[in-house]
Amino acid sequence: MANRLAGATSPYLLQHADNPVDWWPWSPEAFAEAKRRDVPVLLSVGYAACHWCHVMAHESFEDAETARVMNEQFVNVKVDREERPDIDAVYMEATQAMTGQGGWPMTCFLTPEGEPFHCGTYYPPAPMSGMPSFRQLLHAVAQAWNGRGAEVRAAAARVVEQLSAQRAPLPESILDDEVLAGAVSRLHAEFDADRGGFGGAPKFPPSMVLEFLLRHHERLGEPGSGHSALELAKDTCEAMARGGIYDQLAGGFARYSVDNAWVVPHFEKMLYDNALLLRAYAHLARLGDPLGERVARETAEFLLTDLRTPEGGFAASLDADTEGVEGLTYVWTPDQLREVLGPEDGDWAADLLEVTEAGTFEHGTSTLQLKRDPDDAARWRRVRDSLREARDRRPQPGKDDKVVTAWNGMAITALVEAAAALDEPSWLEAAETAADLLLSRHLVDGRLRRTSRNGEVGTADGVLEDYGCFADGLLSLHQATAEPRWLEAACALLDTALDQFADADHPGTFHDTAADAEALVRRPSDPTDNASPSGASALTSALLTAAALGGPESTARYRSAAEQALSRAGLLAQRAPRFAGHWLSAAEARAHGPLQVAVVGAADDADRAALLAAARRRAPGGAAVVAGEPEATGVPLLAGRPLVGGAAAAYVCRGYVCDRPVTEPDDLPL
Repeated sequence: MANRLAGATSPYLLQHADNPVDWWPWSPEAFAEAKRRDVPVLLSVGYAACHWCHVMAHESFEDAETARVMNEQFVNVKVDREERPDIDAVYMEATQAMTGQGGWPMTCFLTPEGEPFHCGTYYPPAPMSGMPSFRQLLHAVAQAWNGRGAEVRAAAARVVEQLSAQRAPLPESILDDEVLAGAVSRLHAEFDADRGGFGGAPKFPPSMVLEFLLRHHERLGEPGSGHSALELAKDTCEAMARGGIYDQLAGGFARYSVDNAWVVPHFEKMLYDNALLLRAYAHLARLGDPLGERVARETAEFLLTDLRTPEGGFAASLDADTEGVEGLTYVWTPDQLREVLGPEDGDWAADLLEVTEAGTFEHGTSTLQLKRDPDDAARWRRVRDSLREARDRRPQPGKDDKVVTAWNGMAITALVEAAAALDEPSWLEAAETAADLLLSRHLVDGRLRRTSRNGEVGTADGVLEDYGCFADGLLSLHQATAEPRWLEAACALLDTALDQFADADHPGTFHDTAADAEALVRRPSDPTDNASPSGASALTSALLTAAALGGPESTARYRSAAEQALSRAGLLAQRAPRFAGHWLSAAEARAHGPLQVAVVGAADDADRAALLAAARRRAPGGAAVVAGEPEATGVPLLAGRPLVGGAAAAYVCRGYVCDRPVTEPDDLPL
């Protein structure tokens, strides 16, 4: 019989709807029930694409005896971390403090007031490597609660008190040219010169750091010395694109590599990773890099083919597992290649794609790598198509088809920028459709909701990253189309974010949840950029762009708020630039401008098109570029900028001071 999760919109929660565990969704009613029964809350947090979440579910949550103990001794609450990142953030902080590490599934035991007193991650069904079995843990926690309840409650209260004391706002600090240069130097020291990327295994795609490095290169025009920001970015992009972390048949990146050479991925594919990496590779393509162009095209098509939902949004992820086996869809043996391609092409493909008899993955299978460009491009296209068709006939990984506001905002930005860089108007159309979906379904009474599924909006409130990332996407659309509605919608979101998320006691600091959101044991506020931008850095980036695009009234407010936020990020950028990539990108945009390019002319004017193409090709990342009719209503960047001698013209402004307008692309002062 289905439990209380049967009515959820989250695919992750629905995966647990038929468990024998009497799951509750996160709700006041669940905690009231724990208080009535005087039992702890067992909080389990994960997400649909998570391999070890599936493992623990199969081993423990589907087991009748384990479920009996859980139901008798606890109120059990299941949370999708992607739907409720605020809950995940609060209890992940506690988990890391208690264990020194984090991850999913996350398993926390709470008082009926929500205070954590014991936290961990995956627990096995039998003891292993000094770790108790999950059932042993359940009995121990229940025994402690029943025998030493007051002591446990007091310890939980101390945990919350200590965590709140440790999470002070970042101090005010300088984020200037010296800090930006120092960040590049520190990244160079942490760079893996042999394999690309930063640090060791597991190795995550440093998408926002790549964008920062490309912007830094554009601003300073440094030579390709092997120590330059450009070389760090290009070498990392090439290593990832040629490794097993990249899908050589269908495009798109897996979440991370378990090794330090990008060979074996953790196979789940996340929307946020692919949106951020599409943006970086499109940026590289705009600088004339052919590999960047290929990967940008393939990744954009992956988004449109594999992650697009029927409503026009983009799904959250593809699963790491297929039928309970990690990577089953994606890995190959030499015999399987020969079976699909025949002996001659099969052997050629095995050599090209690093598929060996010993294997690079499990059970003699190999991931596909492309260490070099094929010497026969036509043959490679034929082989690639045949392998893709054969792979499509295999069992396929599950898809988490919920639409997450922030991640769709990132996808909108990436598709718009890639469409401009590679002249693909269909990608721009897809971005507009996604934006319309979010505005029509996710914006409820002027406030964002976090998710929707099958067109039905969820109940979780939007968090700061939703406002920042979606506003950024809307501003990208305004630049690409010169439609006032996108700018108006973005500014409305930014105004709400400044009113609801700013910390009044610490200017420049933002909370991740709104002032009127559900109160948790502490209000999360994490400024670090991890796999995706922090809410604060996403908002700051959008504020800087809006300040360059908006009218005088909004410009002053947005610019001031962005400057205050950047004044809190200097210490983070100095000490841990790998976890401040989006902050550093925003700081580069500020250092380079604000740089505004307004191109005026009739829509069908070939001269306007030529000026716009040159401006988009040559303007650095973070610049505001808009083209439209002269004096277009509702487009502040075009106001007061007429044709020049009846001809299309481009106006380039730095720091709100404009150069003489030009009518020839070669004369653009960029």
